[in-house]
Formats: sequence, C-alpha cells, structure tokens
Amino acid sequence: MGHDAAVSDNGEALAATPDPRVAVVQIVHDQREELLRSLGHLSALPERPQLIVVDNASTDGSAEAVRERFPSVDMIRLPVNLGVAARDVGVEFARAAYVALSDDDSWWEPGSLARAADALDAHPRLAVVQAHVYVGEEDPSRRREEPMMAEIADSPLPDEPGMPGRPVVSFLGPAAVVRRSAYLAAGGTDPRLQMGGEEEHLSADLQAAGWSLAYLAEVVAHHRSMKGRSGAARDLRRRRGVRNTLWFSWLRRPWPSAARRTLMMVRKVPKDRVSALAFLDALRGLPWVLRERRVVPAHVERRLRLMDEPQMGSRARSYDV
Repeated sequence: MGHDAAVSDNGEALAATPDPRVAVVQIVHDQREELLRSLGHLSALPERPQLIVVDNASTDGSAEAVRERFPSVDMIRLPVNLGVAARDVGVEFARAAYVALSDDDSWWEPGSLARAADALDAHPRLAVVQAHVYVGEEDPSRRREEPMMAEIADSPLPDEPGMPGRPVVSFLGPAAVVRRSAYLAAGGTDPRLQMGGEEEHLSADLQAAGWSLAYLAEVVAHHRSMKGRSGAARDLRRRRGVRNTLWFSWLRRPWPSAARRTLMMVRKVPKDRVSALAFLDALRGLPWVLRERRVVPAHVERRLRLMDEPQMGSRARSYDV
C-alpha cells in the first residue's frame, strides 16, 4: 500500500514490520463510505495484517469499491445477511492465530494489534483482548471514550492471577482481538442473534470452556458512532439488543438469575413500541431457547451475578438509543 511507517496517536513512530500473528476481519452491510474510510486506516497499520472483509449481501457496491480501492484485501461476499455471524466466516478464513474484529465503521490504532498479540502469546489461556475504545471522529480532539469503558474501569470482578489487564465477562465486538482457535471451538456467533449484545453468548461459552477475557488499556480501537444512520436502523439495533439480552439470560443463566434479569429489563427499558416488539420477539424464540438451554458453570455464573447490578445501572446500557 505504499506506507513505510506509521505514527500512533501519541506521536510514537512505529516501524512497518509485517506481523503474521494477527489478521483483521471486518463485516459490512450497505455502508460503503464508512467501510472505505476504515480500510484507509487499517491498510496503513504497521503490522500489515491480513485484511478480510465479509460483505453481508450489500447492494450499495461495497464489494466492488473495495476491490477497486484496496485490491490486496480478501473480499468474501455472502448471498444473505448473516449479521454479526458473518465474522465467523472471516475468522475461519483467516491465516493468523489471532483475529481482530471490526465493523465497517471501526479501526485499530497503530501498534495495538502487536500489543494484543504479545499478550495472547504470553498467556495461553487468554482468548479475548478487549481494547480501550474511542468513539466519534478521526480527529483526536473531537473523539470521546466509549461509555462502556467506565463500566470496565469500575468492574467489581476480582483480578485473575496470571492474567494481564482487567478481567471482563464480555467484550465489544468491533473492538476485540480473539484467539482464533478458541473462537471457533466455542462455536462463534449464532446467526439468529443478528446484531446487538451478541457478544455475551460467545463470552459465556468461552469462560465455560476455561478461557479468560481481559481488557488491556494499551490496546486501542476506534469506532465511529451510529450518528447519521436512520432512526429505523437505531430502533432495529435496540430491538435486537433487548431481545438478545433476554435470550442470553434464558439460555445460559440459572432460572432465578434469569428471572431477576428479566425483571430488571422490564424496569429498565423505555416503555415504547420498540421495547414491546423486542419482548415479543424474545417470547417467540422461547421454543428454541428452551430446547437449546445450557446453563453456565457455577464459577461463570458467579462472575455474571457480580456484573448484574453494574450493568443494569450503566449509562452505556440505557437501551434507549
């Protein structure tokens, strides 16, 4: 791509040395301009990761634009929109041991992928590195911290001996680096979830299998907000987020915890049409949820219970945007 060096946001010069340990999987659906903007950042990374774009049946020319502007990117076109489950296709295709997950509107700060790979190399039971996330514009003076960062900083979870950073029970999909083998062994993402809180399911299954997840402040990702996207798109995302939270509680939590979390959701969500439709969607899924219900081990449930109150009181989980 013609870039010989890169500079981090703090001005640190970074050598452009290819790092075969990590690949980037980016999913897109009808967000061509956002995708091209993000690929501009990703293609300039000093790690020179394998870049994989999985196109969720876009109709706006996203795939054609990528092939023209970024011919070295591996483009996978899907005939149907799998939502976030499209990441599984990209992770399967990746050649690297570790995979950085991205959406069409997210990218990684130079040097962060190498730092995440170093942590994963040093800790064989670490499955996910959660990045520190900034949202908003590319201009550092106009961006802000992702609200979820405050929840992580104030987490009541005890430190895990031998693990780096801060422990987390879940991660933000477009801002995490995963161990490819662990991700695939856990089954990836259920396509029925589409998008919105889907990470809870995979995170719980990873922890049930004995893996750890950690937040590392020195690993940094950027995510443009949904500002400018239609109200219908935001409503659909919130509807799916509420539904998926309910499904996770019913699929993986003991019934007392599932009932308590459901009541918390009833009190928390706005009393509007979107919320009503979300609860209706969740109830419609009960047959398969009950059929596939698999409760997490006691040590994982203890961690989830520690996070129930902080999550429901978190401004980052307002369920109204």
